Amino acid sequence: MDITSATSYRFARTREDLALNPGERILAGGTWLMSEPQPDVTGFVDITRMDWPDLEVHPGGLRIAATCTIRRFVDFSRDAIDTHEPTWPALAAVTDAAHALLMSFKVWNTATVGGNVCQSFTAAAMVSLLTALDADAIIWTPDGGERRQPVADFVTGQMTNTLAPGEVLRAIEVPASALEAKVSFHKMALAELGRSGIVVVGRRDTDGATTIAVTASTLTPHVFAYDTLPDPDVLATDVRRPDDFFTDALGDADWRREITAVLAERVRRALEEHR
Repeated sequence: MDITSATSYRFARTREDLALNPGERILAGGTWLMSEPQPDVTGFVDITRMDWPDLEVHPGGLRIAATCTIRRFVDFSRDAIDTHEPTWPALAAVTDAAHALLMSFKVWNTATVGGNVCQSFTAAAMVSLLTALDADAIIWTPDGGERRQPVADFVTGQMTNTLAPGEVLRAIEVPASALEAKVSFHKMALAELGRSGIVVVGRRDTDGATTIAVTASTLTPHVFAYDTLPDPDVLATDVRRPDDFFTDALGDADWRREITAVLAERVRRALEEHR
């Protein structure tokens, strides 16, 4: 779509270039920005020339640049499982998360991991995955510093997050301990090609500790952590507890709550098989 209100387009190459003029918006992939009218936007600041490495493996885990495309992340995860990092089985869930997006594989080539997180839709598939993996958002602040925040806390509602004016998502870091875990990814949608109405992602660490993340059915991510695999009744009670299950054209709140419990049990059973 042509954004007829935009009169400027510039590339950011240094941190100083990220200072926005009135009406400017940060752009990386731009797949959502260009999908509908943006009457308040007068210009774009493209951050793809910042030359941030897409993916960096380090002793503490994996650093994903905000500008890394979904396609690059998927390709890396598949390659890493086969060759470079066979000790990171959690990467198998990256492809599942990508398929949970309401987009064609062609859009994967342009849409970015950071854009999906910053858009902060309730059904943002990268948010679902990264929340379950205890990932942190690394955010550049306008004073030249940075702050770190769990992705689970970064998203505050439908298309809302904690980014303050002048802040830019720089990267997302996933700890090695989470990447070494077994992961189960389950989703449900009322329409075969519709966006996910419920997503439940479970992670079982090497020490048996279990994390269950609920997204898409609630307005904000919810994370439930257990020292071991939870009892089925305890898990069902916990995942039904959030007060922000919501109703829209893709499902009623009560349906979302009950199907969340069903998917959580499927995830629990899948993780139990990974003993």
